[in-house]
Amino acid sequence: MSGCDSCSTDNIAKASKQQKRVLIIVLLINASMFVVEFAAGLMSHSTALMADSLDMLADALIYAMGLFALERAEHWKNRAALMSGIFQMVLGVGILVQPIYLISTSNMPDAFNMGVFGVLALIANSISFFLLMAYRDGDINMRATWVCTRNDMINNIGVLIAAGLVYWLSSPLPDIIIGVVIAFIVMRSAWGVIREAREEL
Repeated sequence: MSGCDSCSTDNIAKASKQQKRVLIIVLLINASMFVVEFAAGLMSHSTALMADSLDMLADALIYAMGLFALERAEHWKNRAALMSGIFQMVLGVGILVQPIYLISTSNMPDAFNMGVFGVLALIANSISFFLLMAYRDGDINMRATWVCTRNDMINNIGVLIAAGLVYWLSSPLPDIIIGVVIAFIVMRSAWGVIREAREEL
């Protein structure tokens, strides 16, 4: 039995190291893309890019929480997930402020930059998605990271659709609409994480 216990402990330790490595990689990807996409959103006057960049920041915070909780007791994992959900909810509300500002300035978004940085963000999130796929049925924090990355890919496609519509219609309205939709996707995902974490606690 002691041999089996040792083997099991070794497997858990190995799995934890793999999870930690993956979380560090996706954390760095999302933190980098937040900076790049936020700057692009400011320069492009794009609500959708700004919203997507803040979603990247929310994910980076969630991955950081996942790293914090990785080798801790179950109640710490649930508390970390709860904090991740709250961070997401706050950022989702923050995203909703951006369209109000852009409407007041009447600036036309740069469709070309929206498309370029939307594609870069989609590539970054696709890499994160496939890295996290093996852990989509893991503990609450690993499930939360995978769900957030999946939602990010949907958001990235939304940015690309907004870029096409802005170019086609010569109107900032599609960009604003997609930005608001992304905010609600973030908030809906956050509420799901908060609810599950509270039930576990």
